[in-house]
Amino acid sequence: MVKPWWIGALALTLLAGCGSTPPAPEREATTPAASRDADSPVIGPRWQLILLGTDERWQGAEPAWFEVEPGRGGLRLTGSDGCRRLDGNLTLDDGNRIAIEGLGAGRDCGAAPQAARAAEMMQGAYRYLIDHDRLVFFGRDSRVLGGFQRR
Repeated sequence: MVKPWWIGALALTLLAGCGSTPPAPEREATTPAASRDADSPVIGPRWQLILLGTDERWQGAEPAWFEVEPGRGGLRLTGSDGCRRLDGNLTLDDGNRIAIEGLGAGRDCGAAPQAARAAEMMQGAYRYLIDHDRLVFFGRDSRVLGGFQRR
């Protein structure tokens, strides 16, 4: 004959086991954003502007271009809009997001009428796509802003 206190103790033991929480799974080590950025194919090569929008070819006497290098506290963009020197900050994000800030405006360039538009296009970039040796910038509305070629 089974005593009633034994059944109660067994039930409490089973219920206690159900109430415990399982150990938390080990978290995957995540790579800090700075080291993820350093692996981006945007960083390192010189990118020369070949198109404004989808079909307007660059026509300046001097090429418009930029390079991205790791710097103190982030990524630095240097280059030229075909007339003025460009120097600014660049951030890259998951999902191919890009933000270029601090390029500044300089004097008007009569010799390179597209120069101001090139700098504006770079600052308006929201996403990018790299296909082989081509880099395309897109705006927030998914419109193509311009295209570059790796040099």
